[in-house]
Amino acid sequence: MGETRDNDAYEEELLDYEEEEEKAPDSVAAKVNGEAGKKGYVGIHSSGFRDFLLKPELLRAIVDSGFEHPSEGKFPTLYLLQHECIPQAILGMDVICQAKSGMGKTAVFVLSSLQQIEPSPGQVIALVLCHTRELAYQICHEYERFSTYLPDIKVAVFYGGVNIKVHKDLLKNECPHIVVGTPGRILALTRDKDLSLKNVRHFILDECDKMLESLDMRRDVQEIFKMTPHDKQVMMFSATLSKEIRPPMEIYVDDEAKLTLHGLVQHYIKLSELEKNRKLNDLLDALDFNQVVIFVKSVNRAAELNKLLVECNFPSICIHSGMSQEERLTRYKSFKEGHKRILVATDLVGRGIDIERVNIVINYDMPDSADTYLHRVGRAGRFGTKGLAITFVSSASDSDVLNQVQERFEVDIKELPEQIDTSTYSMILFTPFVYFCAILMELFTVRNIRDGPEP
Repeated sequence: MGETRDNDAYEEELLDYEEEEEKAPDSVAAKVNGEAGKKGYVGIHSSGFRDFLLKPELLRAIVDSGFEHPSEGKFPTLYLLQHECIPQAILGMDVICQAKSGMGKTAVFVLSSLQQIEPSPGQVIALVLCHTRELAYQICHEYERFSTYLPDIKVAVFYGGVNIKVHKDLLKNECPHIVVGTPGRILALTRDKDLSLKNVRHFILDECDKMLESLDMRRDVQEIFKMTPHDKQVMMFSATLSKEIRPPMEIYVDDEAKLTLHGLVQHYIKLSELEKNRKLNDLLDALDFNQVVIFVKSVNRAAELNKLLVECNFPSICIHSGMSQEERLTRYKSFKEGHKRILVATDLVGRGIDIERVNIVINYDMPDSADTYLHRVGRAGRFGTKGLAITFVSSASDSDVLNQVQERFEVDIKELPEQIDTSTYSMILFTPFVYFCAILMELFTVRNIRDGPEP
């Protein structure tokens, strides 16, 4: 599976930058060093995509997607991304960007790289690396969607689990200008001389902290980086960045309390390990959800919990790293398209994956860190919509992680009450026309929700 344009029938992911925002607060730090690139010009205080002087073909694709005029609204992180990060990126400057999940990081590198690329036959000009196959697949489709009216630009995605010969043949016969992939497969292709990086002008890392914290993946990324030209543009993005890897040029939310999600109600439940299954069953019966993601800590637990839910007649499906890539992708599509309403998963889908119907996340097993917690619960309450996160606390170590989350992100997570108001987390799915009316009435954050019945 090289280029993913064959999946025309499959409606792909939303770009995570669609809501409107109010002005950026003083606590937001925006510092970008470096000289302007040679191509393009953009006003730093632009108020919409048209003011960025994007290519007409890009603007047309943006309009088709319903994102014609982003403006100041409720969420200062998005304002920062649109009015600081995108202009700097379009100018060709190096950028490191930290912003909470669902606030528009993908838009920055997709739009800015497409704006700058002048395709040459047989040359890879932009390279995007990410840590999971699913995220690579999603990013590739975002590039495809926003290059709809740029037919000369070719995009392809490369990751493990696919016969490498398929990727080698694609590079030989129809070399893409934009390559999205995971470090292991990209490195294998470069070592075999099938993928040349000598013409790369844009080097992009998504969820960079996840790649840089793993020694093996960091080593692969560094080796790939060395194969690219010295004068390329570098862009790095994540919802969580340690202070140790923040360099002088950066755009990030300095106050980590700002990383908590708007509209997300968070609760915990204290119980023993043996009580988890019964409690989960009760919650799924009682809660009003469109779709729910249940996170567990291991492959075996994902498989067993999913089996139990299916036996109890819940519409459940699971995804974990023990499956083949083809099976994982098939199940991911099935859940996204609403064929199943419950997804049991490991942290494989804890970052970057956008499924707009998800309004509840349940941490069946406590994550191992505050960062992982943030990424998990970020699957609900995306784009400023309402969502509910419930975490099971069954040990002293679980309590420690919960305390870390509350201290770091300055959020008060209370015990789940016996009755919870459905309106605090319920998310209504609209057709585009009804949703347009809701925008005019300023009832909801700007968001693009496609046609389709409620699951």
